[in-house]
Amino acid sequence: MRNIQLYCVLFFISLLISAVQPKDYFTWFLEVIPALIGFVVLALTYKRFVFSNFTYFFILLHCIILFIGGHYTYAEVPLFDWVKEVFHQSRNNYDKLGHFAQGFVPAMIVRELFIRKAVIANQSFFNFVIVAICLAISAAYEWIEWWVSLCTGDGGDAFLGTQGYVWDTQSDMLCATIGAICMLVFCSKAQDKAIENQYK
Repeated sequence: MRNIQLYCVLFFISLLISAVQPKDYFTWFLEVIPALIGFVVLALTYKRFVFSNFTYFFILLHCIILFIGGHYTYAEVPLFDWVKEVFHQSRNNYDKLGHFAQGFVPAMIVRELFIRKAVIANQSFFNFVIVAICLAISAAYEWIEWWVSLCTGDGGDAFLGTQGYVWDTQSDMLCATIGAICMLVFCSKAQDKAIENQYK
């Protein structure tokens, strides 16, 4: 319980810091709204389903990634400008970190739901279904970015964040898929242990 309260405090502190003189308030709003919606959903369902502290921690990290992207815009995060220069990259790739998290964290959420609610009986399809769901989430987000860009014109360019890269949409979905697979490969045992310690 204490961990969850701490995470809530850190969430709102990070949100408020990101709202202080962002690059553009419209872009900031578009970038942070998924985190705000997620917070509301988790709060409304808290009495019926409480995730492990392990999963909540990574949800918080994902929100902070969104807040940073909202503050600077994904194409202008200073640390990744430095990475761009040092490694001679053609663009600021902070958005790829964001899309990696967009696969990694939903995979963690879906996996815990599947385990604790016994959603899938056939374990041979377990990981495949999780990755497929994460890819579907990523694709849906790309549709939203496309729709917002069409509706807002130049105002949505920073939200879209392609930086002139023609394969941006496809690479975003690839990063999300890689993120989901990395979560399953590297964090499944840690999540199992966290669930077992907290709920069994």
